[in-house]
Amino acid sequence: MAEIIVGKTIAEIEVLEPNMFSGDAKIIIGQKIIGVGRVAKVLRILLDNGAAILAHFKLNGQFFYRASGDNSEARFVRVIFYFADGSRLLFCDSRKFGWIKIVKDFREEESGAIEPFCKNFTLENFADVLSKPRRAVKLVLMDQAKVGGIGNIYANEALFAARVDPFRPANSLKPEETKRLYEAILRILEKAIECKGSSGKDEWYRQLDGSSGRYQEHFLVYQREGQKCPDCGGKILRQNQAGRGTFHCPSCQR
Repeated sequence: MAEIIVGKTIAEIEVLEPNMFSGDAKIIIGQKIIGVGRVAKVLRILLDNGAAILAHFKLNGQFFYRASGDNSEARFVRVIFYFADGSRLLFCDSRKFGWIKIVKDFREEESGAIEPFCKNFTLENFADVLSKPRRAVKLVLMDQAKVGGIGNIYANEALFAARVDPFRPANSLKPEETKRLYEAILRILEKAIECKGSSGKDEWYRQLDGSSGRYQEHFLVYQREGQKCPDCGGKILRQNQAGRGTFHCPSCQR
């Protein structure tokens, strides 16, 4: 995304769904985009006056880019950012769960969570995060106040790769299990980034040009309910956990 929109100047904003937009749009008009980043699950588009556009995709949110002269349509458009060169950035969301927020200072939205690929994501810090909660380890991994950037897909995949039961209390993991999970998270996310994300059968994730990610071709357990475990040959189960599907192999994950 950064390689496409960094350097562009915002000329106008059109808000088609006011309930999904907050903040003062005037402070970003005429400003140049200088960077794109992320804190937990919130995308940050940074501007040269210190302000930022924050976007949370929730379940179905998407950004699509349209070059100048490209009049192809997109579905469920909620907010449109018009650039000075005639191109556009469209925020789309079929369920209207996502949101766009304008903040005067992007530092207002910093998170205290540890995040994979950040300096604070050390084995020591990760072990400390897991050492206290009695909640299920999968729920702790997805708690953006504790561990930023891990969603349902990658929590499922990492827990299987580490052979850890997603329903176990986080503070019950032994040091060697914590280490396996820490390494599995980094390995799974590196592969997902290489594959440009996941566009599984119930996912709306797309690249800016509308193309799909490819990590679904490497799913170990996610969306494989009833299929054979790739390791032991047992049956992969799906259970609801805090409103999300948890896919696991009860034989391999203890």
